[in-house]
Amino acid sequence: MKNLMGKTRDISNPYEVYTNNDGWTWKVLKKYQADDNKPYARWFCAVSSPYTFDSYDLGDVYVNSIIPNATKVA
Repeated sequence: MKNLMGKTRDISNPYEVYTNNDGWTWKVLKKYQADDNKPYARWFCAVSSPYTFDSYDLGDVYVNSIIPNATKVA
């Protein structure tokens, strides 16, 4: 299966956006593998939280820490 989200995008144009009720937002900028169900699947994300003061932290995030705790909005 080809990874269609393997190139890094800008924060203003993410592949997907996830949010939760606690004020967290994950903007998916790159997916390292096509299958998100792998045990250690990870995404490169821009993450905004109540602790980032309206800015974003960039870094890799395990998929299994986002999907159960957030809702896909875009």
